[in-house]
Order: sequence, then structure tokens, then C-alpha cells
Amino acid sequence: MQSTALALSPSTPFFKPLNKKPNLRYSPVSNLSSLKPLDLSSVHGVSSFLSSCSGFSARNSKSFIISNGRYDRFKVKTTSVPENIGETKDSSGLARTLQLGAMTAVWYLLNIYFNIFNKQVLKVYTFPATVTAFQVGCGTLIILIMWASNLYHRPKLTRSQLAAIIPLAVAHTLGNLLTNVSLGKVNVSFTHTVKAMEPFFTVLFSVLFLGEWPTFWIVSSIIPVVGGVALASFTEASFNWIGFCSAMASNVTNQSRNVLSKKFMVRKEDTLDNINLFSVITIISFILLVPAAILLEGVKFTPSYLQSAAKQGLNIRELCIRSLLAGFCFHSYQQVSYMILQMVSPVTHSVGNCVKRVVIIVSSVIFFQTPVSPINSLGTAVALTGVFLYSKAKRMKPKPKAA
Repeated sequence: MQSTALALSPSTPFFKPLNKKPNLRYSPVSNLSSLKPLDLSSVHGVSSFLSSCSGFSARNSKSFIISNGRYDRFKVKTTSVPENIGETKDSSGLARTLQLGAMTAVWYLLNIYFNIFNKQVLKVYTFPATVTAFQVGCGTLIILIMWASNLYHRPKLTRSQLAAIIPLAVAHTLGNLLTNVSLGKVNVSFTHTVKAMEPFFTVLFSVLFLGEWPTFWIVSSIIPVVGGVALASFTEASFNWIGFCSAMASNVTNQSRNVLSKKFMVRKEDTLDNINLFSVITIISFILLVPAAILLEGVKFTPSYLQSAAKQGLNIRELCIRSLLAGFCFHSYQQVSYMILQMVSPVTHSVGNCVKRVVIIVSSVIFFQTPVSPINSLGTAVALTGVFLYSKAKRMKPKPKAA
């Protein structure tokens, strides 16, 4: 469809000689000498539009005439906007799509490597609180370098912002700690199958704390999620209650963080952009995790404990390198995730998160050669299908009630 813009005809003079007996009913102006040519630049929004559409073509134009008793004829033409503007929009849209696709691929790849390196470390170094503190510490270092080098602007926090962020940071800290506890006890694929239960807790907490009741389709999509996780749990070879309960508890903390962010950070002056919000949460998490790790596990990052870990399959050098790589991937994949969230809607992001979980489960099963029974595979597939349906149901806007 062609767009049109108003343009004055260059071949038609603005005014012709006046009639000798003007009709005053149509003229609020008594002295034509004060009249000036029509200036479209004074009309709000028109000048910028016309300036972007230079080079009007007279061949595809239509004209109409406005007649008046005071003015003889004043011709205005509607002219087609050059079609290359649409091509520019298409090219910019294509570039944005390619950028988003590349960022999503990086997001998935960093997730895969984090889960592999993290599992390798937790297998031989069974101190999840210390490992989590180290990973968050790597993220804190990256953030401080990013701010110091002006790669990203450092936020100026107010007391109200800090008061709203601290509960989010506590929930974020517990979620990451509990996930690492689960990963240390059970297979990576099983942890992420249980974590597919996140939509169930999202709906539950939204009802309890926000008063947002789900639609019929959202409730229907939750049923296969719960059933699939239950089926996968009953047939999981590496099942133990600590790993299962830790993964389930991480769902509770992660989704309570999301609900808290909607409940507390509602005022515009209290909001930060997603990247700085994640950065501040990471730093607070590190401050909370260091004393918590010492309190729960003691000081375990010593040569003697590293040596004992080396006896179980990784030497000290390999353990340190994998820990650093896991810490880098841990922060980077979350940073990229927040960057994607700034480009797309939360519902689109949740669909990407669902696909990411499938990618992690499949890649971990292949890499660690995890034995999977047909019923276990069916349970995982049903749960992930439910998560996908939940994401689609969130897109469906409820019909407005008739007055």
C-alpha cells in the first residue's frame, strides 16, 4: 500500500487576482496584503514527515481544488512517498532480527557451557555455597570493570530503589544457591525438568500477592507441566529428595523474585534498566553469599580442599579453569538474557526460555551420556510442551467484558 503526503503544486500560483466584489461571508481577513504563502513547516508533525520524504513525483499524483470566494483557486496535490522508505524499514527490521537471533544463540551456548562446567566442578568439589559465591564474585568483577571502563553507565541509586532491590537480590541469591545444590545431587537434565515447573509458581504467586487470576487456557497449560514433572521424577535414575526439593525451592524463589519486582518496582522513578538492575542484584548477592558460604560450609577454598577435589578426577589447574569458565558463563548468559529482554516482550522471552531449557536438557544428556528411560523422556517432553503452551496462552489477551 502506498503512503501519501501533501505537497503544493509548483505549477499553480498561490493566489490569482481578486474578485472585485469579495464575499465577506467566507473571509475573516479584510486585507489580503498581509497574507503570506502557506508554510507547512509550522504544522506540528508535517515538516518532519515532509523532510524525510524528499523528491516527490508528479507522475503518480492526484489533485483536487479548494474554491473560495476570496481566493480563486488553490491547488493541492497528494503525492506518493518514495517506496525505498519501506525497503529501509525492511532492512532495519531484518538487521534487528539477525541481531536478536545471534544474541539468542549466544544465550543458549553460554547456558550449555555453564551447565557442563558447573556440573564438572560440583561433582568433585561438593560445596555449592562456595561455588555459587565464586561464580557471583566473577560476575561482580565483570560488572565493576564494565562500569569503570564506561562500557555501560553506572546507575545512581536512591534509598527507595535500594529498598526495592534488596528483596529481589535475596530471592535471586537463594534461587542460584538452591539450583547449584540440586545440580550437585542429581543429573543436569532432571534439575531442569523440575525447573520447568516455574509457570505453576508464577500463576500461584500472581494470585496470592497480586490478585491476578489466570485465564482458562493458562490453567489448562499448567496441568501437563505438573503431570510431566511428576512422571519424570518417578522414573529418574538419579532421583534423591535433596536434589528434587532444592530444584523445586529454586522455582519458588525465582518466581517470587519476579512477583516482587512487579509488586515493589511499580513507580517509574524506582525503575532501572534491566542490565543495571541485574548488575546491582549481582553485587548484593555476592555481599550476601560470602558470609553465608563461610557460615554454612566454612572456608573451603584452600589448597587442602582443592587437593582432595583433585583426587576425584580433576587436577587443581583443571578445577580452577573450569570454575573460572563456569563463573564467566554464569554471569554472561544472564547478562545476555537481560539484554534480550530489553528487545522483546516478557512473553516472547519466556518462549525463548522454554526452548533454552529443551536445549540444555538434550545437550546435557548427550554430553554426560545420561541414561534416560522412555517414560522419563515422555514426562520431560510433556512438561516442556506444557511450558510452551503456557507461553502461548500468555499471549492470548482476555476478551473485554461487555458493559
